[in-house]
Amino acid sequence: MTAAVTYYLSQHPSIVTFRWSHTQSWGSTWSFLVISIAVYLALSSLLHLILSLFVKRGSRPAPLTPVQALHSLIMSIISAVIFAGILFSAAAEINETRWFWRRSKTPFQWLLCFPLGTRPSGRVFFWSYIFYLSRFLHMLRTFFVIFQNRKLTVFHLFNNSVLTIMSFLWLEFSQSFQVLAILFTTLVYSAAYGYRFWTEIGLPRACFPFVLNCQIVLLSCNVVCHVGVLMLHVMKGGCNGIGAWVLNSVLNGISLLLFLKFHVQSRKQAPVKEIVKVL
Repeated sequence: MTAAVTYYLSQHPSIVTFRWSHTQSWGSTWSFLVISIAVYLALSSLLHLILSLFVKRGSRPAPLTPVQALHSLIMSIISAVIFAGILFSAAAEINETRWFWRRSKTPFQWLLCFPLGTRPSGRVFFWSYIFYLSRFLHMLRTFFVIFQNRKLTVFHLFNNSVLTIMSFLWLEFSQSFQVLAILFTTLVYSAAYGYRFWTEIGLPRACFPFVLNCQIVLLSCNVVCHVGVLMLHVMKGGCNGIGAWVLNSVLNGISLLLFLKFHVQSRKQAPVKEIVKVL
C-alpha cells in the first residue's frame, strides 16, 4: 500500500519527467495569466454590481449550500493530495540530489533556498503546477460569497489574484521557498475547507473562528519563512529565483496589511461568524 502511494505521488513517469513549458503546460503563458485574472476581477465586480442593483437588501440569499459543500469537499481533498504529493516528492528530490548541494545546505535549507540554476522540472514542480491550476478552482468561492452575502471586499479579490500570480511565478522562475509555501498552504486549506464542508452539511461549528485562525497561522508562517530565505540568500551565496521572491514578498506584505485592515474593520462592523464567511 505504501509503495503504491509513493509511486503515484512521486515516482510516476508523468511526475518525474514533468517540465514547465509555455508550449506544453496548459495555462503557462503570461497572456493566459493576465487575461484570467482580468476576467476573474471583471466577473466578480459585475456580479456584485448586478446583485446590488437588482436584488433588494435583506432578501434571502441564493440556496447554494449543497454546491458550496461539494466545492469545499473537493478543495479539501485536492489540497490534501497536493500536500502529500509535494511532501513525498520533496523527500525523493532531496534523496536524489543531496550529493550536489550537501556541502553547502541542509535539507531544510534546500526547502527554503533552491541552488542557483534550478530549472522548473521534476517532481516538486509537477505538484507546484497542480497547485497553480487549483487556484482557479479556488476562485469559485468568490462567486459563492457574492451570491450568499452580497459582499465583495478588496482583500478577497486581491488575495485570490495574488496567490494565483505567485504560484505562476514559482514555476516561471523556479523560485525558492515554494515547497514550504505549498506545504503550509495546502495543509491549512485542507483543514479550512474540511471544516467548511463540515459546517455546510449542518454539523456543529467550532467554539472559535477556525477558518480565521487558519488564515492567521498561514500568514505568520509565510512571514517567518521569507525571513529565512533572505538570510540564506545572503549567507549561502544566493537562492534561485530571488527576483521573483522579492516581488512575492512585496505582494505578501500588501496582502498581510489588507488582511489586518479587513479584520479590524470587520470586527467593528460584524461578528466573527460573518467575518469568516467572506474569507
